[in-house]
Amino acid sequence: MSKLDERTLAKMDLILEQVCKELSACGGDHESRKYIALKMIEAEGKGNTTLGDLEVVARRALNELTQRKSA
Repeated sequence: MSKLDERTLAKMDLILEQVCKELSACGGDHESRKYIALKMIEAEGKGNTTLGDLEVVARRALNELTQRKSA
């Protein structure tokens, strides 16, 4: 894994907070947040570093989590 620059880290942090607010009032459990963060890190490694790209990845991960929990 490459070292993330400050700008990308700031984007990821912002998106993680926004997306995880949908999990619960306190921002979700650690494992859910970790899963979403790891998906964003994987995407960053593939060159997806824009705010829009990372948000799409995070929302997909959130959808995967919510579908698993409802199944």
